[in-house]
Amino acid sequence: MSNKKMAPKRPDYEGSDGESYGKPSKRSRMMEKDTDEYLKRRERNNIAVKKSRERSRQKAKETIEQVNRLRAENEMLEQKVEILSKELSVLKDLFLAHAGNVAQSERAIEATESRAPIPDHQYSSSKQKQ
Repeated sequence: MSNKKMAPKRPDYEGSDGESYGKPSKRSRMMEKDTDEYLKRRERNNIAVKKSRERSRQKAKETIEQVNRLRAENEMLEQKVEILSKELSVLKDLFLAHAGNVAQSERAIEATESRAPIPDHQYSSSKQKQ
């Protein structure tokens, strides 16, 4: 142990639980409620609280407006998807019908070509002779 004498620690501030917190800051010291400084601080605080609450209300209002805009946009996009899906279905049906007709036509042509060819002009007949 050192030979230095230490003064017993005495709390500068004691909390409600009896625990020492050291010297209180300038702001945390109790002010007399009737002083001009206290009244000015309270007035400034009241103004700050009003501004903060107004900003909070404005932000909430903007958020609600954005949610409504996005919901409307989403609904419009869902309708567009439905319309495009129907259009795709119609186009698929048309394509398949056309593809089916082309296949039938090709089969009919192959069937007629597999029979004895009938020359209809000179080029066809000369080709067959070779």
